[in-house]
Amino acid sequence: MNQDWEDRVAAAWAAFDTYAEQDAAAFRAVIDALVAELPDDSPLGPFERACAWDSTGRSDKAVVLYRQALAGGLAEVSRYKARRARIQLASSLRNTGRPEEGVELLTPELDAPSDELDDAVRATLALCLSGLGRDREGLSLALGALARHLPRYQRSMANYARLLGAPREGHRAVG
Repeated sequence: MNQDWEDRVAAAWAAFDTYAEQDAAAFRAVIDALVAELPDDSPLGPFERACAWDSTGRSDKAVVLYRQALAGGLAEVSRYKARRARIQLASSLRNTGRPEEGVELLTPELDAPSDELDDAVRATLALCLSGLGRDREGLSLALGALARHLPRYQRSMANYARLLGAPREGHRAVG
């Protein structure tokens, strides 16, 4: 879509926190109106609608829309938004009791080209792992992501993260 549309979507999301929880439908209506301007086959539509459902507490409604956006070619429109969709889909899967699907979706993202979403990948993957009872692996990912941002102790925390993520019998290391 054009920059004007992207700017209006960004403005809608910037105003999200001004909506009270009971006004979730009103916020989704704003997003729906913007999506209505897109061609029917645009993967941006289901992506933005998924984000709106997800952000208003309806992960169950978001899952199918994230999948539709990804299957519809979101990565060809925006690699960044496709990565966001995978992160958010994994989180929604975890929230709806399917953390294993979230792990399967996000594990390849650990090897994707680095960007500002790397830590979000690791944090969401850590939550999915925890949802499967694989807390040590999740903690390893979280500490590894955090270590880069510490003013001191980066090496120690990175080493602790590596040791926590070492494979144990019956589990596969993820990071």
